[in-house]
Amino acid sequence: MVLLERILAESWNVLCLSAPYMLFGFFIAGLLKAFIPDDFVARHLGKENGASLLKASLFGVPLPLCSCGVLPAAAGLRKQGASKGATTAFLISTPETGVDSIAVTWALLDPLMAILRPISAFLTAMVTGQLVRTLDPDAIPSPTKPAPMDMFPMAPASETCGCTASVPGKKASLLERLRMGMRFSFGDLFTDISGWFFVGVVIAGFITVFVSPDLVDAYLGNPLVAMLAMLVIGTPLYVCATASTPIAAALVLKGLNPGAALVFLLAGPATNAAALSVITGILGKKSMVLYLIGIMVSSFLLGFAVDAVYSLTGLTAGWQAGAEHAGRTLLGTVSALILFGLVLFGRGGHGSCSDPACECG
Repeated sequence: MVLLERILAESWNVLCLSAPYMLFGFFIAGLLKAFIPDDFVARHLGKENGASLLKASLFGVPLPLCSCGVLPAAAGLRKQGASKGATTAFLISTPETGVDSIAVTWALLDPLMAILRPISAFLTAMVTGQLVRTLDPDAIPSPTKPAPMDMFPMAPASETCGCTASVPGKKASLLERLRMGMRFSFGDLFTDISGWFFVGVVIAGFITVFVSPDLVDAYLGNPLVAMLAMLVIGTPLYVCATASTPIAAALVLKGLNPGAALVFLLAGPATNAAALSVITGILGKKSMVLYLIGIMVSSFLLGFAVDAVYSLTGLTAGWQAGAEHAGRTLLGTVSALILFGLVLFGRGGHGSCSDPACECG
């Protein structure tokens, strides 16, 4: 009973520390949904060149889609004529980071990692996309009449929200678009991510209670061994970018080097056993192998680079989460209770129509 209380207490601390940043991340995600046109990404990724690769890597960084949620988006982009390289880059940068996970990284680790993480995701996407573009290119015929592609793909409107009709020629007002964006972000998107995030918080609680600095030093004290271990653990595991953050933060506070934490943060969300079969169907077997190789090699190199950055700057990874009484502020407590309220009373799956003219009830 005492152990259970300690685990719950540590998990609650992690939740309270990250909850305000989670809410902020979902708010930004709602703004992206509300004000970026649904076909914005699709219109820029069709050509087999460096520009489309760069755009795909950049577009994916802020989008808050998990490793399974990105698959239908990538499949849709591919059908609309996106090249293999651009699709690969989008498949990597999107699940590895997002506005929500960046905010939580700032809270649970430190501002430096919050900056290095999206940069690393971008570089990994660029390198791997270029690898696929060079070694497994293809000629994509231009689609005859591409339909608008929703960056946050959902099920058909009739299945996801109370849409009664699409009014031709009706343009949604600023307030309506904002309302629909927030309903999507705190509805469908929250439903997709929240469960895994709470699992990650509980795992972080277990690590805090049962894993000692001496244990980490004994088995993961060597940076190379630590990175290999994180790669082996993260590759087959289904863990979204947001849920992976509290796990990595708990290990860092026990002594894991920041480079190994980054390897887990990059490899975990971008690869999992279930998604790889779907990626094979989207890109083909050769591109899927190149996809894995690109992520593994890039994450290793970036892991060593991140360790070097922390060593040169003299900063300690995770200092923010390790601050005294972290996570016990009034704002953190209220934000955590709001998250629980969204779980209990939220309306996930409603009001997420991508059509601005759709009248959601």
